[in-house]
Amino acid sequence: MTTFTHESYLSPLTWRYGSETMRRTWSETEKRRLMRRVWVALAEAQYEAGLVTAMQVADLRARQDHIDIERAQQIEEEIGHDLMAEIHTYAEQCPTGGPIIHLGATSMDVLDNVDALRLRTALDQIIERLKRSLATLAARIAEEADTPAIAFTHIQPAEPTTVGYRFAQHGQDLLADLEELQRVRNNIRGKGIKGAVGTSASYDQLLSESGFTPRQLEERVMQKLDLPVFEAATQTYPRKQDWLVVNALAGLCASLHKFAFDLRILQSPPFGEWSEPFGSKQVGSSAMPFKRNPVSAENIDSLTRQVAALPRIAWDNSALNLLERTLDDSANRRLYLPEAFLLTDEVLMRCQRLFEGMTVWPGPTARNLRDYGVFAATERLLMEAVKAGGDRQHLHELIREQSLVAWKALQEGKPNPLVDNLMTDPRISDLIPPERTHSLLQASAYVGDAPQRARNIAAAIHAAIHAAVD
Repeated sequence: MTTFTHESYLSPLTWRYGSETMRRTWSETEKRRLMRRVWVALAEAQYEAGLVTAMQVADLRARQDHIDIERAQQIEEEIGHDLMAEIHTYAEQCPTGGPIIHLGATSMDVLDNVDALRLRTALDQIIERLKRSLATLAARIAEEADTPAIAFTHIQPAEPTTVGYRFAQHGQDLLADLEELQRVRNNIRGKGIKGAVGTSASYDQLLSESGFTPRQLEERVMQKLDLPVFEAATQTYPRKQDWLVVNALAGLCASLHKFAFDLRILQSPPFGEWSEPFGSKQVGSSAMPFKRNPVSAENIDSLTRQVAALPRIAWDNSALNLLERTLDDSANRRLYLPEAFLLTDEVLMRCQRLFEGMTVWPGPTARNLRDYGVFAATERLLMEAVKAGGDRQHLHELIREQSLVAWKALQEGKPNPLVDNLMTDPRISDLIPPERTHSLLQASAYVGDAPQRARNIAAAIHAAIHAAVD
């Protein structure tokens, strides 16, 4: 039997990225187990139609899980056809049932139904992992809903927000991803049992004297597989389905990429507001012992970038699968379908650890709000001064001048003088008492309804997860 060691190339997906559960779903053993499940379902339906015997079906069913990849590979080396090699392997194990395996079928009657089953199982695993991540994130949203922080536009200080509201942006995106993944999952279809070009002609001939129609046979088989079916198919199910699946995974990865990228920015010491977990024995750099690099977030961005490239392959397979089929999709589907799921699985696991263990540092968060939030809070002062009888244009210019002075002081490493300068400027103090000016320039209260909106997102996440469970 072929064995693999680190003396030969191994994909990182074989051992480094993704869960064992997801690897099993896309394993060669699981693929062949599902192939045999399709053959058994077909034989059972053909027995109902009077085409095969109960003993033949029982023989196939009894050896359904006796997967022998080594023997199948030996046969494949001789005949050059992997599915026929598995049929021969199965037939060798089933002296009674072997002669009727794959009766009337074409390869894709088996393989495309197997792939549909695997797509659905893998989507279920991703959805469950995403729901756990969303539940954790919703708790962080609620926890930090009222925590004020300076917001950044163009990576420059803007107006205040709250940490929970910032988390809520990510939660909202991931909630949309959950809905899309559930929609795609619920629409997974198999090819069905339709023969070489999807016309069911072989089954029509086979069933001509049975009283069964090809549609009835297909319905029996697909009921046994618990898999809905495309009404129209060629030799394959529509490759548009693969694109929809991988595109949904890439959409999820876009949301996870943005979260990880924001974390990378906010972990940088000039910001210093967030940081990912860092183990007591973790090494940040081989050269610089002091480093605490955001390696988990960087890994997420690296892997999601790879997933983002995969919908293009699925698009080509859908658009260029000419007439009733061409085989130029076959090899790449063996690569990109498991790759998309294993990479997404990995980044979800990493994001779960970040949602659980990341730190929001109160000191740097308050410092940035103190130093930069006052600039945004001048809008409040402007509104109040105009209401007190001031000239909006004159006051706007006054605040602009004082703000430039304050920015220069900050760039020189000095404390922000803006509050004191505005409190003591007679053009302001003649309209608003200094203590009122001081109160208006406290940016922590200038967050609008962000806390409530954050809580609304957390509630929507909980509702969606609960609905999914129901």
